[in-house]
Amino acid sequence: MNKITVLLITILFFQVSTELVAQRSYTLEEVIEIAKENSPAYKQAETRKENRYWQYRVFKSNFVPQLSLSGTVPNFNNSVVPVTQEDGSTEFRSVFNSNSNVSLNLEQQIGLTGGTVFVSSSLNRFDDFNENFVNYGGDPLSVGFRQPIFSFNELKWDKKIEPLRYEESKREYIEEFEQISKDVARLYFDLLSAQVGIQIAQKNLGNNDTIYKIAQGRYELGKIPENELLQLELSLMNSRQAVAQSKLDLETRQLYLKSYLGLKTTDDLSLVIPNDIPEFSIDPDLALEEALNNRTDAIGFRRRVLEAEKEVDRARGETGLNMDFFGSFGLTNNAQDLPAIYQNAQEQQRIQLGFSIPIVDWGRQKSRVRTAEANFQLVEYTIEQERVDFQQEVYTQVKTLEMLRDQVKITQKADDISQRRYNIAKNRYLIGKISITDLSIALTEKDQAKRDYINSLGNFWQAYYNLRQLTLYDFKENQRLTEQSPNN
Repeated sequence: MNKITVLLITILFFQVSTELVAQRSYTLEEVIEIAKENSPAYKQAETRKENRYWQYRVFKSNFVPQLSLSGTVPNFNNSVVPVTQEDGSTEFRSVFNSNSNVSLNLEQQIGLTGGTVFVSSSLNRFDDFNENFVNYGGDPLSVGFRQPIFSFNELKWDKKIEPLRYEESKREYIEEFEQISKDVARLYFDLLSAQVGIQIAQKNLGNNDTIYKIAQGRYELGKIPENELLQLELSLMNSRQAVAQSKLDLETRQLYLKSYLGLKTTDDLSLVIPNDIPEFSIDPDLALEEALNNRTDAIGFRRRVLEAEKEVDRARGETGLNMDFFGSFGLTNNAQDLPAIYQNAQEQQRIQLGFSIPIVDWGRQKSRVRTAEANFQLVEYTIEQERVDFQQEVYTQVKTLEMLRDQVKITQKADDISQRRYNIAKNRYLIGKISITDLSIALTEKDQAKRDYINSLGNFWQAYYNLRQLTLYDFKENQRLTEQSPNN
């Protein structure tokens, strides 16, 4: 075998391989997997998931100690300032100094009470450049607390609500994957309908061209009238137009699907008709139970009630007596050199109790409470209705899926019958046993039966993924989607 022969074989192999790749067929499951790994919708879902995770981390950080370092270094001042004298007069004196401070604080918020305990150490340095004088002061160690009394406790409610919100976001992430499946199923069958449509159009064009040529011969022999020949010619022209329109529909719907999948390839997508419908029974009560256990909405109902209760508590906490209790205990000192600050320090105690009592507010606080209570009742009534609608939607979807499963079987049978009927009608027309009208009717019914079958398949699979989204349950595997990887 010479080099030229080897080269020709290699080129031929490459061309065949390229055609095979370009003509690769995709199943519905494969296209859904591509969307769950590459589509913009997947990337958006991943980004939202990460965003919600870090929001939850912010909430969790409120319940762990916070260590911070703060200060002012330096606080330099070179100016003339007014100084009030003992007799009430004012003198202007030159000030040339620096007053710096630094503080190390460790704080812990208490979710149960809404208060804060802290440990701190602070240091101040004063430099008087006019007198060439340095002095240090500070609190080497201070332990204290701040405690609101009779006030609204934000942390207590956040501890109840934020875990639900985070769990809700995880369920929503899974629902977003099921939404991707629904969207892909819709676009998949849009493209599949276009592919079937162009196959029908091309096949009809071939049949009409053959019939027209045969009819021309029969017309020349005087066996058929001119009107029938013109009708066949018109059918042929319509078939050519249908092929052109089908090609445009195919390109458009293929572009939509590629765009959703995030595919940049120029190769055509050849889709496989998913004739195999999964056989599994669905217990409506089980579907409802799983929906109430798994769905985002089920958790959202509880969260929204708690949020409404929180606003009622907030409104009540802003009325009546409010008090803030502060106390600290520790060591304090001052000296002219830094090490002396931490030697022979003196004890220090601070106690402070502040209060606020509204005397006359013309019913403002009462109105706030009543508004919050009315909103709470509205939320309860709204959720009660939404829960009823939610349950009805699940039951309806279960029944719809079963009905669509039967519809697929019926339309599949009708497609097979109409195809055989058309073949018989075409052969009978060619031997002059039926009229052109009967042939046209058989052709129309054949095409419509094929489209009905593809549409029923699309409706079934979209309903199937819709039920998965409603319940977050895989009825084929009898497993909760929360226990599966979102890509399954």
